[in-house]
Amino acid sequence: MSAKRRVAVAVGAPVGPLLAVSLPASSASAHGWVTLPTSPQEQCAEGIVACGQITYEPRSVERPKGLRDCGGGHAQYAELDGDGKPWRVTPVGTSATFTWHHTARHATSDRQYFIGGRKIAEFDGHSQQPGADVSQQGDFAGFTGRQKVLAVWSISDTAHALYSCVGGTGGGGGGGGGTTCTAAAWETVRVYDGSDTVSYGGHTWRAKWWVTGDRPGTTGQWGVREDLGACPA
Repeated sequence: MSAKRRVAVAVGAPVGPLLAVSLPASSASAHGWVTLPTSPQEQCAEGIVACGQITYEPRSVERPKGLRDCGGGHAQYAELDGDGKPWRVTPVGTSATFTWHHTARHATSDRQYFIGGRKIAEFDGHSQQPGADVSQQGDFAGFTGRQKVLAVWSISDTAHALYSCVGGTGGGGGGGGGTTCTAAAWETVRVYDGSDTVSYGGHTWRAKWWVTGDRPGTTGQWGVREDLGACPA
């Protein structure tokens, strides 16, 4: 997937809704969501934060194209639009990887990323079917502090798109915030050998043996990765 336009992006905690519409829950057909950096949808699905219906439907935030909010006016997804829950944020350095996980691989028109309603990056999907996971690199140079990215996956053959907000802090220079993780960001579909290191959630993780797909921090003390600690600020 090639980039039509690519500029600096940052991530941050979800805030109040920018736009809300009414859309029946039955219109959601289960497609995909952002798993990295860890989105509120992912945190709900993983049980990191106690949520309602979205816990079971992280993939189903499907709405008409052109919206700019996280929950789309669904009563059961409204919590995604607020800051009343202890959403975790992801510290990043000057770049980070956005990874979408798909449960239905629809032909893609494009993927767009927004901060405060302003489009800051776009990747052309060429109306092709994506893989099970798609990762796109974002440049954070010049962004610091808590921001918010709204990620939008537009489907080619319908009037709908899938929406996912991402929370974190940017550390792209010019002030506080962020970390200096030196290991590359964890990628869902990459194969890692024992001793390979990755960065995820502001920590560095080392594989204990061959591994692919297992998200750092989700397999417990005896899991496949060792937590080497937080990246320095």
